[in-house]
Amino acid sequence: MGDLKVLLPGEAEALVQALQSFPLWEMGSQGWCRQHEQVEKLNMQAILDATSSSQGEPIQELLVTYSKISTLIEELISVEMWKQKVLPVLCKIEDFKPSNTFPIYMVVHHEASIINLLETVFFHKEVCDSAEDSVLDLIDYCHRKLTLLVGQHGSGDLSMPEVDVKLSPLQEVQKQAQTMEFEICLKALSVLRYITDSVDSLSLSNLTRMLTTHNLPCLLVELLENNPWHRQEEGQLKKFEGGKWQTVNASDYSKLTKLDGQVWIALYNLLLSPECQPKYDLTGFNKNQLLKLRPLFTDILLDQIPNLMDLQRFLSHLELTEPLPPKKDLVMEQIPEIWSRLEKKNGGKWLSIAKYQLKHVFTLSEQELRLQARRWAETYKLDVMEALSPEKPKCASCKAEASKRCSRCQNEWYCNRECQVKHWQKHRRSCNLMAQMLDSMKEEVKA
Repeated sequence: MGDLKVLLPGEAEALVQALQSFPLWEMGSQGWCRQHEQVEKLNMQAILDATSSSQGEPIQELLVTYSKISTLIEELISVEMWKQKVLPVLCKIEDFKPSNTFPIYMVVHHEASIINLLETVFFHKEVCDSAEDSVLDLIDYCHRKLTLLVGQHGSGDLSMPEVDVKLSPLQEVQKQAQTMEFEICLKALSVLRYITDSVDSLSLSNLTRMLTTHNLPCLLVELLENNPWHRQEEGQLKKFEGGKWQTVNASDYSKLTKLDGQVWIALYNLLLSPECQPKYDLTGFNKNQLLKLRPLFTDILLDQIPNLMDLQRFLSHLELTEPLPPKKDLVMEQIPEIWSRLEKKNGGKWLSIAKYQLKHVFTLSEQELRLQARRWAETYKLDVMEALSPEKPKCASCKAEASKRCSRCQNEWYCNRECQVKHWQKHRRSCNLMAQMLDSMKEEVKA
């Protein structure tokens, strides 16, 4: 993998320098789409940087050098707002019946692209430091996603098998957005954990936001209790790992997933770090919530994360102490700026934005759609995507090693035709969406 490149060193620097924030009404426009494709390339190159000895300046260093982490955070929150406020309005406009929903899917997918890039680069502490005041906005974003994850417990994976109902193209996109939301929430969890690794350099406002305003320790306890990345299906335990649900052998039931580890490490940082410990109120409620962790400590857990022995001792001591009254320190709390600024600028204009995009953005000519689809295909080179995968492809139906790819969308693998037919009901919707792009490419070749 060492020789595999997505971007040349000079090209990567130019793309990072060009990153900018777009207003909501421009999302999906030609200029915005070009930046989305650039973010995808930066995303793939950042993963290659992290897994190989690539030459050239790593993507995270370029993002720090050119102060672009804040730009990415603003784009992340902008597309989150667009999905919440504009997309539902757009889908209700009667005369909006696009023949190809791929441009809308690109906007929906943008949030996943950015949070994935942030997850990769926030592993490096200097990235968090370079974000400055926008870390506060990112903490709020992560809190919204984790709250959503806890609230959705019981619905399990958002891509669970469903009743076969024919959906319109727009309904397909809405379903794709809902399915994608689960993975976005899990990426936000990882980003939050990396932020907690930097508590020694975070401002008092950031610490107050995490510990008091959002009470993240108690929210993380709820996540460990609910385990939304675990589920029972047909009498088997499945865990969400590597971007998919995987059946777990009985001997591995107690083994931690990466997501379990992220929650435990974040809790350790927020409860035991010298910067956080004096600032967290151990009230009766907080004490009772934290003590729910005690039964979760097992020999296997402590073998995998030995530092948690300190947390176990802390909880043993906490059980014997009296709850403390809430602190009444006067703190001048800084308020996250990005969401409130965007809402102030666009609030009440959601219908106007949707109508503008209907007229100028999402009603593209066939030629424009073909060009856009060809650029998208060039962004996702199959050799690069396969190199980024840590393991050989597995059959989407039976999970055995697979050698045959869906010829229509090129996005799923199967070991034989029987498995492909069996999996079709689950795969059909995403296959149709990806096939739109491939069909446009074929037309372009003919032209």
